[in-house]
Amino acid sequence: MPERNPNPAAPARAAATPRGEPMSELDRTGRQPKGHLVLRTLAMPRDTNPSGDIFGGWILAQMDVAGGLMASEISKGRTVTVSVEKMSFDKPVRVGDTICVHAELLRVGSSSMDIKLEVWARQLVDAYEAERQLVTEGVFRYVAVDENRRPRRVPDNPLFFTRD
Repeated sequence: MPERNPNPAAPARAAATPRGEPMSELDRTGRQPKGHLVLRTLAMPRDTNPSGDIFGGWILAQMDVAGGLMASEISKGRTVTVSVEKMSFDKPVRVGDTICVHAELLRVGSSSMDIKLEVWARQLVDAYEAERQLVTEGVFRYVAVDENRRPRRVPDNPLFFTRD
């Protein structure tokens, strides 16, 4: 049953998700996604393991697609993924969940970029959930490359960053 909301102007928050799972501390504190929404997609049955949960590798692939899109836009050209920081999966993703990947530029080197990616999920198909839940996050490093796949300088891009 939803908690009583002492502030009628603020939306009410449920004590548990529609699946009956307790809300995480992040959800209770009102943490919101950081960065640009770069990708939104639906978890489908073909993306599951034999137990019916969505493969972690599928989520990593979605993150890499989103980060690669942002890195290519920032660097105005081709990029490659060179590393991923340690990650953990804090929430399961199930068939019918919509995942959103948010990207935030953390650092630009001469040819590399560090982009923090967050994956947020919510159920939209079986039982609508108003609140998103943080599934995982990590920092991906991309390198801008030329037509010969050699590192190239990331040009200034005032939409995302400027060099001093």
